[in-house]
Amino acid sequence: MCRMKKELRWTVDQIPDQTGRVCVVTGANSGLGLATTRALARRGGRVILAVRDEEKGRRAAAGITAEQPGADLEVRRLDLADPDSVLAFADGMRTDHRHLDVLVNNAGVMALPRSLTAQGHELQFACNHLGHFALTGLLLDLLAAGRDPRVVTVSSVNHRKAGLDFDDLTGERRYSPMGAYNQSKFANAVFGHELHRRLTEAGSPVRSLLAHPGYTATGLQMKSPIGLWRLLLGRIGNPLLAQPAEHGALPQLYAATQPGLESGLFIGPSGTAELRGAPTEVQLAPAAADPTTGRRLWELSERATGVRYAFPATV
Repeated sequence: MCRMKKELRWTVDQIPDQTGRVCVVTGANSGLGLATTRALARRGGRVILAVRDEEKGRRAAAGITAEQPGADLEVRRLDLADPDSVLAFADGMRTDHRHLDVLVNNAGVMALPRSLTAQGHELQFACNHLGHFALTGLLLDLLAAGRDPRVVTVSSVNHRKAGLDFDDLTGERRYSPMGAYNQSKFANAVFGHELHRRLTEAGSPVRSLLAHPGYTATGLQMKSPIGLWRLLLGRIGNPLLAQPAEHGALPQLYAATQPGLESGLFIGPSGTAELRGAPTEVQLAPAAADPTTGRRLWELSERATGVRYAFPATV
């Protein structure tokens, strides 16, 4: 298997035929998730829209079907901040599907006021990282039975601005909405790399890749309840700097579909400061690849979610 070469002109038209492949996309009803779902369905994939609001998911699916009659879509409820919802989603997948080929850990929340889940976890960390950690572990057996199976975890260029404060992950002593978001995106990066390490060590057929969309207008910025962040990121930043979701989704689509990619790659935009552009290999922050940090986050995530991974080496 070769490392990827730079693909400075890669577009959705170059996605290989996805017929027969089963894909789960979290947060699929809007933004990057919707663009990813639309592109995978267009190439023949069966796509499960994993959404917190089923009505919004059904509207998104209907919109795709109107554009692409015959698109093979399912809508299933998934609230990543609710462990019972994650378990129910995984159980439903296991009941109805014999394999899973692609899991795109895309959903996220951004720049929220400090809030804790029922389990006592900071909401952005819980939704963006812990929920995806649990979901991936619960679906790993289905992925191991897939064809060219991949987990694509969506991080952010902002992961390079952050670390993990293991002594204050809930933000009890110090909290900033954007700081907590950046920390959760750093956790995504650490998780994706550590998952790659563990899958490789186990000889699993599943590959773990990371992606980030650069600066993309997804509506996520506009949903921030913090007025200053909504003004800076949404009303000012989006029109001036952001690329549309269809372009921002290219790195995660490349990671999910391009043949021959190695596990452990990080895919992002090729342009200046990785804010926009076609997908290419980019560099993970060295701190995110630190094995001690990876093991510590993994063990913490197991305790927090109750999910322990089994790494099947063969189907």
